[in-house]
Amino acid sequence: MSAQGAVAVTRGQPPASRMRRGWQKFVKYLPLYILLLPGVAYFLTFRYWPIYGLSMAFVDFQIFEGILGSPWVGLKHFESILKSPMFVRSIRNTLVISVLRLVVGFPAPIILALMLNELRFSGLKRVIQTITYLPYFLSWVIIYGILLAFLSPSAGLVNQWIRSLGGQAIPFLTDKNWFLGVIIGSGVWQGAGWGAIIYLAALSNISPELYEAATIDGATRMQQIWHISIPGISSTIVLLLILNLGYLLDAGFGQIYIMYNPMVYETADIIDTWVFRNGIEQFRFSIGTAASVFKSLVGLILVLTANRLAKRYTDQGIW
Repeated sequence: MSAQGAVAVTRGQPPASRMRRGWQKFVKYLPLYILLLPGVAYFLTFRYWPIYGLSMAFVDFQIFEGILGSPWVGLKHFESILKSPMFVRSIRNTLVISVLRLVVGFPAPIILALMLNELRFSGLKRVIQTITYLPYFLSWVIIYGILLAFLSPSAGLVNQWIRSLGGQAIPFLTDKNWFLGVIIGSGVWQGAGWGAIIYLAALSNISPELYEAATIDGATRMQQIWHISIPGISSTIVLLLILNLGYLLDAGFGQIYIMYNPMVYETADIIDTWVFRNGIEQFRFSIGTAASVFKSLVGLILVLTANRLAKRYTDQGIW
């Protein structure tokens, strides 16, 4: 029987028969539906239910009245944050830090993966890979302790070397210009090894025959990397680049909140730290929610724009 005939027969069945067949299928696949329950519960609880809380940005939230009992104020809080010089400064700092992370940090795992892929000693490759992705499992509190041991003006190892060479100690963690470099550098050090795992997996899917043919044709290792390895992982690069653009206004709250201080607010105060200080600590939840909604909308626009440009110029994208 053709597919169209089967559909016609199904449509011709009485409703009771269709319900019985549907129930039988449900019972047949019940174990699979049970396996889905934890995932569905997770997304409903932590992804969909919080959407209701976004309405807090449009009301003058009162804790004892709740969202529905609080007075509606429309776009008042959005106007308030966009007129705040400190919030505008936090947007500028967020963009600067995020763009620097993208420019410096995004190529780092790609370069590391390509270098590891060229190693012919599997034992050495595994050792280097393990050493490079271990920092990913360290909390920012521990990493800040390590940075303090190296960069402290008084007892830091780096400043001791500088003084021994006749120079003056550099306040890496309290100078607004040096602090930006510390943020970017420590972020790259922490995430490059872990990010390289994805690219190594993509590189492993490239056929060895392509490298063998290139070797026979006289291609050097650099030519093989440029014409085989990089094109072979281009779809992965585009995908991760689009996803990273979606987090352009997410400059890393945990890292910056632990490391920064009032002396570096001018260059290190980002949207998330501003929201924490002015929204959560001062119980101005509507202000904090409005800033978060603004950040999410910008991220959505960036993802949609980046995906469209990727589809136009590389014929690759998320969807």
